[in-house]
Amino acid sequence: MREPPPDVVLLGAEWKTRALLRAQLIEEGFEVVATDTWPVMRRHLRPGAKPRLAVVDVKGLEDPKRVLGDLAVLMTPDRVLVLTAAATVPLSEISRFGFRVVRRPSTIAAIVSAVTAALRRT
Repeated sequence: MREPPPDVVLLGAEWKTRALLRAQLIEEGFEVVATDTWPVMRRHLRPGAKPRLAVVDVKGLEDPKRVLGDLAVLMTPDRVLVLTAAATVPLSEISRFGFRVVRRPSTIAAIVSAVTAALRRT
């Protein structure tokens, strides 16, 4: 029997933000897989086993434009939440994909609130 997919798959290059966000989401009762690489995240986005929400923190991420482009093919826009960062991908490019966005600066609590709201709608 196959395990159900997690509620959230989180991609973030910076371990501190990734760890704090994952811990708080778990505290809120969500199943969360967190990784710092796109190839690992992508493995969790297979047809029939996709999470309810993909969260991508573009800060410090290697080739964030490519990751967002790939996500646009793999996930519907309402199931992707992007955390912005200065000097990475312009907000206009992120908006073009139709993804949900949390702009920096932001707190972990604000991000968790956005994730919770997005999961209620999926």
